[in-house]
Amino acid sequence: VEIAQVTAQDTVLEIGAGLGSLTRFLAQAAGSVIAVELDGRLLPPLRQVLTPFPNVQIVHGDILALNPALLVPAGGYLVVANIPYYITSTLIRHLLESDRPPTRLVLTLQKEVAQRICAAPGDLSLLALSVQVYGQPHLAAHIPAGAFYPPPKVDSAVLRVDLYPTPVIPPHLLEAFFRLTKAGFSQKRKTLRNALAGGLGWSTAQAGDLLQTVQIDPFRRAETLSLAEWFNLTQAYSA
Repeated sequence: VEIAQVTAQDTVLEIGAGLGSLTRFLAQAAGSVIAVELDGRLLPPLRQVLTPFPNVQIVHGDILALNPALLVPAGGYLVVANIPYYITSTLIRHLLESDRPPTRLVLTLQKEVAQRICAAPGDLSLLALSVQVYGQPHLAAHIPAGAFYPPPKVDSAVLRVDLYPTPVIPPHLLEAFFRLTKAGFSQKRKTLRNALAGGLGWSTAQAGDLLQTVQIDPFRRAETLSLAEWFNLTQAYSA
């Protein structure tokens, strides 16, 4: 809650409220909380725990099947949650690509995944790019496995992402950007020229020419390109 800098003026969307361990603290800090929980068995004890907090609305449902923009009132909102790790990538994309994305994300994730999201050029991944195009990620805290019961086999971390007012890649180019990046990372062991050719169904000569137009060495690998270089490449590809 402190990392998210929740204030009484904020609306918070929580995903996976569980038994309300985090929800109680969010309710004390925020103006309103929308707590989404999929497991119907948890709803009775969750409602009981949250009885003292009239500013909490409990929603029974699957966040991946819900439109976040329709869950929260008009205006900005935060997402603060201990999310199920197995839906991490899908959930983040679902939130960031929403009609009305949050202004800030604060999530408990598997530590290795959080580190991947915060990676710099040279070690970038498709997941990192798909987050960094929308906002600035920051690894805010480490949580050892022993902090949980029963302890999982992995350490965790708290990731904070402050979203930009608009994506780094203009909205009309986002589809082309993701098509290119997916192609580039589709065969990580290959050079960018060969990976793009395979992913886009092009000849290696075509892919090489595209890279040369924006002065990117065709023999580099996808993880070495910066977001700015992907932007330049997307513009050339769209043109």
